[in-house]
Amino acid sequence: MRLGVLDVGSNTVHLLVVEAHRGGHPTPQHDDRWLLRLAEHVGDDDVLSKDGEKALLRAVRKACEQAEKQGCDEVLTLVTSAIREARNGMEVLDRVREKTGVELQVTSGEEEARLTFLAVRRWFGWSAGRLLVFDIGGGSLELASGLDEDPDVALSLPLGAGRMTRRFLPEARTGGRPDLRALAELDEHAADLLKPAAKKLLAGGPPDLVAATSKTFRTLARLTGAAPYSAGLRAPRQLTLDGLGQLLGFVARIESSALAELQGVSPDRAHQIPGGAVVARAAMRALDVPSVRICPWALREGVILRRLDSLEDER
Repeated sequence: MRLGVLDVGSNTVHLLVVEAHRGGHPTPQHDDRWLLRLAEHVGDDDVLSKDGEKALLRAVRKACEQAEKQGCDEVLTLVTSAIREARNGMEVLDRVREKTGVELQVTSGEEEARLTFLAVRRWFGWSAGRLLVFDIGGGSLELASGLDEDPDVALSLPLGAGRMTRRFLPEARTGGRPDLRALAELDEHAADLLKPAAKKLLAGGPPDLVAATSKTFRTLARLTGAAPYSAGLRAPRQLTLDGLGQLLGFVARIESSALAELQGVSPDRAHQIPGGAVVARAAMRALDVPSVRICPWALREGVILRRLDSLEDER
């Protein structure tokens, strides 16, 4: 069957279409994304602006048109932190449903972590043993660990790359150089939040394999020498703590407008690289992880796999 996943995140609205069946590899057929930066449309009063709502509505309509063109049998939807945390988020989703007929499903941070863990487990398989997974999004950091397909521990912390950039590094958003003192404050903030989380994640024992997903981790790995996207999904990629430290020393001293010109960096996310790098390093330090394997599957693939599993259960 042909499945579509419409993912409304803090930075983008993403439509992924795959050809999938139970027990088979979900084969990508179409990939569309619209840059909205919804989190930046949420003011200090935690209300999503009218402009943000209009942008979301346009993107959902475009996604519906594409899903129909691609012949999707079903479109799965999920909404993550930006809308989830806005005070008027549910009202906005109600209006989107009234105008498009699409009911966007709000996904909790813990459920995000569980679905991402499922995708990573299926990618690396049972030979990975006890698995620990990191996923840095725009609004939150998801972490999960366990031996099975459903993790023993799944957590979500408000440490997303976009959120931390807005809070600690506003100058990076306008193309400037991050403030070194602010980077240190962000590092301390992240360490404080991660300390109790690390105890929970390691309660079942040390991991046999540590994996990381998300655009942030892929970009950080690429900037430290990992294979480019053109090498294919199965090319082995990793990010080391030492390499990340060296990268931070570099990105902390140049303007985000210059970062946007580097190969492997999305211009629309370049300003989030310093903040994302600090969070990634803090997470690896808190859990005493010297390196992570980069996994190409993440939340959207987890949603697809969960749906395919449910089809089997319905038989």
